[in-house]
Amino acid sequence: MSRYRGKISGPLLDRIDLHIEVRALEEYEVIKSSDGESSEIIRTRVEAARILQIQRQSKPNNALSTKEIEQFCVADEAGVTLLKAAISKLNLSARAYHRILKVACTIADLAQSIDIKPLHIAEAVQYRRYNV
Repeated sequence: MSRYRGKISGPLLDRIDLHIEVRALEEYEVIKSSDGESSEIIRTRVEAARILQIQRQSKPNNALSTKEIEQFCVADEAGVTLLKAAISKLNLSARAYHRILKVACTIADLAQSIDIKPLHIAEAVQYRRYNV
């Protein structure tokens, strides 16, 4: 997998919001029934988050400009501190910073949280971690 990722340039990877490595399932995992949420429940939650975004900023989070991100995707002090630490430790770009804020805002919307909390920032940072 790392050999494949090595073929993709850093600036291109920087433009992708979510970096998730999914391992192959074992045979028994494919066969057993799932305990997770149904697709219908997830769809309802996503639709509610999208409506919230349209009401708040007249567009979905993925369509926000840099200035709009700074206006609508504001984390609390603890969240900003966490994000600064992640930028420093993971050597993230300004583009990655803004993408993390948009993803964190979406995570907060899905959780029906008005504020972007450190938990949302931490989850969004996890989606940006990759080794090139």
